[in-house]
Amino acid sequence: MKTYSAKPSDVTKKWILIDAEDLVLGRLASIIAMRLRGKHKPMFTAHMDTGDNVIVINAEKVALTGRNKAADSIFYWHTGHPGGIKGRSKGEILKGKYPERVIQKAVERMLPEGTMGRTCLGNLRVYKGASHPHEAQQPETLDVAAMNRKNKRV
Repeated sequence: MKTYSAKPSDVTKKWILIDAEDLVLGRLASIIAMRLRGKHKPMFTAHMDTGDNVIVINAEKVALTGRNKAADSIFYWHTGHPGGIKGRSKGEILKGKYPERVIQKAVERMLPEGTMGRTCLGNLRVYKGASHPHEAQQPETLDVAAMNRKNKRV
């Protein structure tokens, strides 16, 4: 029996719309990463981008679990100067100017490092409001809350 390897002509990319309102961040990010990578398809090939294009709306309304995860979970970065480590909590980012970065970083850290991860991450579009400019692609709505009762916080 021969191993199947997808060719670029075999790949069909769909557009998927996900509403992130009241969805748990980690569970949402893992579902998005799986869709971007293409692991939900039977034609998955590790060295090819077989995933779908994902649109996420209402990024500022995503839910964080835990008692104080909004304050305790911190994203760190370094400025490049001595003593230049900086950090900002997830709660501050969600209330700030770019709340979509919380979802982007969570998904980015679930994808492989290297060119494949960067290629897959280019198929992700996250918007903080309920509107998006991709109506022409006719995205299919994916109800993440209905997949598992733990995916949604009430």
